[in-house]
Amino acid sequence: MAELPTLLELHNVRVIGMGEEIVVLAHGFGTDQSVWQHFIPHLLDDYRMILFDNMGAGTTDPEYFSFSRYSTLHGYADDLLSILEELEVQSCIYVGHSVAGMVGCLASLERPELFTKIITISASPKYLNDMDYFGGFEQEDLNQLFAAMQSNYKAWVSGFAPLAVGADIESQAVQEFSRTLFNVRPDIAFSVAKTIFQSDLRSMLPNVTVPCHILQSNKDLAVPVVVADYLHHTLGGPTIVEVLQTEGHLPQLSSPDVVIPVLKRHIAGCL
Repeated sequence: MAELPTLLELHNVRVIGMGEEIVVLAHGFGTDQSVWQHFIPHLLDDYRMILFDNMGAGTTDPEYFSFSRYSTLHGYADDLLSILEELEVQSCIYVGHSVAGMVGCLASLERPELFTKIITISASPKYLNDMDYFGGFEQEDLNQLFAAMQSNYKAWVSGFAPLAVGADIESQAVQEFSRTLFNVRPDIAFSVAKTIFQSDLRSMLPNVTVPCHILQSNKDLAVPVVVADYLHHTLGGPTIVEVLQTEGHLPQLSSPDVVIPVLKRHIAGCL
């Protein structure tokens, strides 16, 4: 009987780099750790990086994806803490793109001492508009998105990727995002998208005491700029906001020349 894969094998965990200080790079929906490809070479000499794939990413075994476990974002936060525990990490700088930004905040509620700072890129606690909150989407928008995913996943990816990246369909970043989206099993992609887009983590934000650096594109289909301001005023610990002169939800893919120096500054604390 074949041995079951270990936690680190399940998540394709890699630890690379020469430095003492640990930086965790966590990816968002529809991507995998390759979303950091432009950034990794710039940290190799100064930091030890931990990279991993969220369960359900196209690079993971779909047989190990639990629809019940990942019906809330707490499942991903538990995975993150388990990976850090397995690697015996005592302290790290956490960089989370999109939903991974909120996953890091959730994990910090359980183990605040693990995180010296959390850096979010294009993160949002709630995507739906509410009474005094602008998340960017009405429920009808999301219903149409979910219906399109279910009726023809390939066609949905072809339409969604350029909108999310904020670039032409021929661009390298759009092709890269399309590739990782196509790798995700459609039923898993649908389930994960529903969990993320219907989530509301606003109530937990005041309890997050770890310093948070909030990076946000000035034009992003999924996250309006005002969300960064909302995070700034609602998170419980010290916060810094920087609006990037970039377009799209995946600026580390579409505008690496802009994002790399900014991210390096925030990691090093040279602000």
